[in-house]
Formats: sequence, structure tokens, C-alpha cells
Amino acid sequence: MVRKPAAFISTISDERGAELLYAGMSITDVFKEDIGVGGVISLLWFKRRLPAYACKFLEMCLQLTADHGPAVSGAMTTVITTRAGKDLVSSLVAGLLTIGDRFGGALDGAAREFSRAKDTGLTPREFVDSMRRANKLIPGIGHKIKSKANPDMRVELVKDFAKKNFPSVEMLDYALAVEDVTSSKKDTLILNVDGCIAVCFCDLLRNSGAFSREEADEYMQIGTLNALFVLGRSIGFIGHHIDQKRLKQGLYRAEQSDIFIEMGNTGISDRVVVRPS
Repeated sequence: MVRKPAAFISTISDERGAELLYAGMSITDVFKEDIGVGGVISLLWFKRRLPAYACKFLEMCLQLTADHGPAVSGAMTTVITTRAGKDLVSSLVAGLLTIGDRFGGALDGAAREFSRAKDTGLTPREFVDSMRRANKLIPGIGHKIKSKANPDMRVELVKDFAKKNFPSVEMLDYALAVEDVTSSKKDTLILNVDGCIAVCFCDLLRNSGAFSREEADEYMQIGTLNALFVLGRSIGFIGHHIDQKRLKQGLYRAEQSDIFIEMGNTGISDRVVVRPS
């Protein structure tokens, strides 16, 4: 008998038996033990049961990142797509495609940069100076509105939870020391919610006892942290889609006063619209 090699390999779930299994745990036990959404994430993303505080942290991240108003890139794109008459999936995907280095996708980068700096023995000041010399922004640092004097309560909630429940918050402490350096230059250069979740997640991976150091580093490299933002913000994007449908909002067209058109030397000066001061 010739055995055909499998085209795909899966190690997280199995529906072939009497009942569905998540990483070896039956769906009956998932509900019997009341592991919650955080517990299901621990099984399907990490293939293991994580401590209760870790599952609570995962759920907390989803709640904190669920939405941040209609004006941000992803929500606005979802709203505009919905108002163009598209279905839920199309509108959700349109919003998700805006997530990247500039919007919402800083978690993986923040974890990599902060852990690299700390692991190589850089002081917070040396880390900031090295990023400045490389002409790079520090992922997870900076906010358009919030500042040291006007803190983001989402960051405060994450910090408080980690300090009260995690075995160690050495990466968080390092990031806060970096914040002291950056915010001394400009008050809004604070540890933002992406950065705070990232460094706390790094502390969780490294110090919970559930992962080897190699596993922890791998999860930081393969996009797991950004997955938290993607999953959490999907809740809000879906909400904005439903909201626009419920309000029966029509097709959106930008105001001409919001657009500056520069045609170069074409001579079509009458088509230039200048934003009013």
C-alpha cells in the first residue's frame, strides 16, 4: 500500500471524533471548566492551557482594543465601505487592511525592539539614542492626543493589571524607563496602548512558566501580538458596519474643501481646490 503524504498539517483542532477538540480539550470541557474566550485563545493560538491571569489578560486586550472611535483609519474605511453598499465581510476586511505599521500594527514591532534593546543590555537612554541615530521611530511610543499629563486610561489599566498579577514585569519596567526619556523631550511621547500591551505580553510569554524562551521568542516573531489587535478591533469594525446600516447612511463623498488638487504645469488652474484656512 502506497501512503499518500498529507497536503496539510494541523495541530490545533480536531472534529473527527465524538466531539470537537481544541488542542486536545473537548468542547464539553471548554464549557464545563468555563475557560472563556481567553482560554479558547490559549488553546487555539498557543496549544496549551494558560494560567487564569493570562487568559484574563488576553480578554482584557480584546476589550481594550475593540474600538477607538470612528475617526481612525480602519473604522473610517469600514464606514465608507459600508456606505458604498458593501456587505459586512467586505466592510470588515476593508478596515482590517489598513492595519499596519502606522495604524494598529505596532505590537509585534514594539515587542521586538524593546526586547532586543533590553536583551543586548542597552540602557533606556542608549536605546532611544540608537533609534534616533538610525532615524527610526520607536514602535509603541507616542500618541497624538494623550500625554504624561493626560494619560490614556487603557494604558493605566494594562499596567495596573500586569503589576498586580504577572510574576515579573521587567519588560514593562524597561519600557516605562524608556518613556521617561522620550517624554522628557515631548510630553506626548508616552508608552501607548500598543506598546504597553506588547511589553506586557512579552513579560507574559517569558515569565508565565508556560513557554520556553525559544517558544516565547518565536511567538513574538510570527505575528501573534498583532493578532490580538486584529481580533479585538474586528469587534469595533463590525459595530461600525452595523451602526451605519442601522442609520441607513448613504454613499459618502468627500467635501471638495478637504482636498487639495495640484495639477502641476497643465494649466488647469480652475480645478485646484484650496483648503480654507
